[in-house]
Amino acid sequence: MDGREGPLTASLRFRLSLWISTAILLGAAITGVYAYHAATEDAHRGQDTQLRQVGYLISRLDAVPTSPMARERVGDVDFDARLVVRFLDAPGAGVPVPRRPPYFSASLPDGLQTVTLGSETWRVFVRTNQRGVRVAVAQQTAVRDAAARSSALWTVMPILLLGPVLVLLVVLLVRAMFQPLQRLAAQLRERREHDLGQLERAALPSEVWPFVSEINKLIARTARALTQQRRFIADAAHELRSPMTAMSLQAERLAGSEMPDEARERLGVLSNGLARTRVLLDQLLTLARTQESRADQLTRVGLKKAIQECLEDLVPLAEAKAIDLGVVGDADPAVLGRPVEIRILVKNLIDNAIRYTPQGGRVDISVAVDGGRVILDIDDTGPGIPVAERERVFDPFYRVLGSGEIGSGLGLAITSSIADQIGARMSLLDKPDGTRGLRVRVGFPACGAAGLPRV
Repeated sequence: MDGREGPLTASLRFRLSLWISTAILLGAAITGVYAYHAATEDAHRGQDTQLRQVGYLISRLDAVPTSPMARERVGDVDFDARLVVRFLDAPGAGVPVPRRPPYFSASLPDGLQTVTLGSETWRVFVRTNQRGVRVAVAQQTAVRDAAARSSALWTVMPILLLGPVLVLLVVLLVRAMFQPLQRLAAQLRERREHDLGQLERAALPSEVWPFVSEINKLIARTARALTQQRRFIADAAHELRSPMTAMSLQAERLAGSEMPDEARERLGVLSNGLARTRVLLDQLLTLARTQESRADQLTRVGLKKAIQECLEDLVPLAEAKAIDLGVVGDADPAVLGRPVEIRILVKNLIDNAIRYTPQGGRVDISVAVDGGRVILDIDDTGPGIPVAERERVFDPFYRVLGSGEIGSGLGLAITSSIADQIGARMSLLDKPDGTRGLRVRVGFPACGAAGLPRV
């Protein structure tokens, strides 16, 4: 898994969040509309009740005004609510109509009703008491509607605020529910190519268990296939070593016999070919061993000691080409690994540097500690490797054309396999001083286990 997500519309988490959020918002909208209308109607009923109560209270007063001037002085009961009280003329009473507007017709029947006066609409409650005095309590519908809308908005406000909060909560919950899958993807992404262990499903939702089980079965089949492939390579290389050794001995015995110069020249070519084939078989065996999953524990390996042991074997090769070979600095850190594999890694890198460095060149080996990691740098003055091919050279049997050196193309593949096994990182860089050559850098993980044995 490369960790990249697909299109947003293909995301199960996105679709689940979208549908649940849509359902919440739709439900909130329907509930809000219903609550708004219900609150508005309830406010109107309350306002009608208020009109009735005011009308009943005024009509039951003992000192009900009967003269026109007294009636005129009865004005607005509640300025904010815009309640007005008007006394209406009883039919045939002949009492003058009050001069203050609004003017309600004396023909209005008792009870609640809506009356339009000019451009204004009023909600009016009319009541006639036992003395025949008719009182009208009125309120403008615009004021009533404004108050009802305000009350309804306060009722709907919690729903409007709760909708987005629920949507956010759903998004967070869905993300939390998918966290185990994200962690599983991260574990797969961080795995080394040789790590074919089974995936743990205990922390995953039960719905994903069948999927994880099938992945584990696929990993097991892949591990068996790789094991068979490596065993075949190792067995084939091992079986070929005996006949190749016998042919090399026969070639050596033949070299001691009398023969023409042309035959001796061809015998030399044959001997060189046999030697290269023997080296190839040894490297195939080494590659097969390094690619196997190892269960033995890593130990602390002294890197400087491993370099010194490798130099004892490689100094003659460097002297034959008059190459200045040496170690720069006195750092002696320990790295986590297996002693044999660390020596193979270091020896292959130094051997490559010597082989590809021209006559009279220079190979420098330096060790440093940077940010908790041990850095091994091997600088040479050879032709270097083009940037476009620096990733390919770690593939088995891949060799850069035009180097002029004879080899199998397995050296860097072996070192890369060892580095993957111990968690190290290899990189090919230009030399920092800008001169001709190549820097091979290996970053070993920090050796923080103080209780591990040191080798």
